[in-house]
Amino acid sequence: MDAQRLAQACAEAMYSNDDAAKAMGIELTAISPGCAEMSMTVRADMLNGHDVCHGGFIFGLADTAFAYACNSQNYVAVASGARVEFLAPGRGGDVLTARAEVQAQGGRTGVYDVSVRNQDNQQIALFRGNSHRIGGNLVEDGDIS
Repeated sequence: MDAQRLAQACAEAMYSNDDAAKAMGIELTAISPGCAEMSMTVRADMLNGHDVCHGGFIFGLADTAFAYACNSQNYVAVASGARVEFLAPGRGGDVLTARAEVQAQGGRTGVYDVSVRNQDNQQIALFRGNSHRIGGNLVEDGDIS
């Protein structure tokens, strides 16, 4: 089975049920085995009292890219921990892109790094997530076209 087609099928299966990502306006822009890229435009309702993007939305974007990356090989995985470093503010109207990449995958546990950048390629945040494969698959062989 082609690993790229499998990653795409896994992402499609996840996104079809991902109401949180849809509500935040997060879109999948790229997927490959162990990697995912997702984008979100910072809306007015995402701005905090300092008129910058609330850190929870930036974390949410990074966490979503992490989730798609760690599920891209058709092993159901969840987060076992994560941390974020905020490096610069996101502003209203910014298009933020989170790129997640596997750093280590051993058995059931993995480590993924996510870089969040704006449309000017300025780094906004760094996120590191730990995944745990809980068993099961997102798609069956017959679901992959």
